[in-house]
Amino acid sequence: MGRGDLTNAEWGRLEPHLPALGRRGGRWNDHRRVINGILFRVRTGIPWRDLPERFGSWKTIYERHRRWSADGTWDRILRAVQADADLAGKIDWSMVSVDSTSCRAHQHAAGARKKKPRVPKKRTTPRHHRPDEGLGRSRGGLTCKIHLAGEGGCQPLAFLLTPGQWGDAPQMIDVLERIAVARPQGGRPRTRPDHLGGDKAYSSRRKRRYLRRRQIKHTIPEPKDQRANRKRRGSKGGRPSGFDSEIYKRRNEVERTINRLKNSRAVATRYDKRAYVFHGTVTIAATRLWLRP
Repeated sequence: MGRGDLTNAEWGRLEPHLPALGRRGGRWNDHRRVINGILFRVRTGIPWRDLPERFGSWKTIYERHRRWSADGTWDRILRAVQADADLAGKIDWSMVSVDSTSCRAHQHAAGARKKKPRVPKKRTTPRHHRPDEGLGRSRGGLTCKIHLAGEGGCQPLAFLLTPGQWGDAPQMIDVLERIAVARPQGGRPRTRPDHLGGDKAYSSRRKRRYLRRRQIKHTIPEPKDQRANRKRRGSKGGRPSGFDSEIYKRRNEVERTINRLKNSRAVATRYDKRAYVFHGTVTIAATRLWLRP
């Protein structure tokens, strides 16, 4: 077993959720060796062609990653691993925080074809495909932004990719709508945390109405301009929003989650041209965090 490969305990938790090896018309290469190759590339950020020979053909590894990113296999695996963790009581629902991080796009991430990609051997568009490929241009050049919801144990629950110049606040609802942890023993997936934390960027009347409608307690500071505008309107401005400074201290948990996620160099710097492939890269990095003890 090489450095960074799946341990026997991690493989035991992951293997039950993988597609079956035997299929009509062919047979998958060994899943464990291929996934270790994908994890090696995600961790180091090297070009696919430079993968060590111990993982086998680089093209097999890349095509497996691209195919599973396109048809949603990585998403299903992440949800299954999260469900196992929730069943074992390892998800801290007491505080879920939202935040975003920018990922600098390498020059190799630019230049994707304008034609829509297709799922291999199917006539459908890959999941999470974006016409803009999730790339935006700002002062720093091409960037991609990851909007993330993390639980109290510093593990990612859901995320969304957008171009780097997109704001944080408009994406909060979309990120929260993506939280869905299944219950293997029966019942609807859990989608609502006990408490939500966020910084001033997520403060708006629309967001607070949404959280109250879903009965989600929240701790989001109110910016000075919003406080001044509310006071200027008098009774029409509504009551001041509650704020608990002690609970707000836990917002660092989502920042630590982002730091753990960006320890994977292929996440910290985007090398993938297609948005759906980069989405798969972030998904497998998040899955690896859930597999670790």
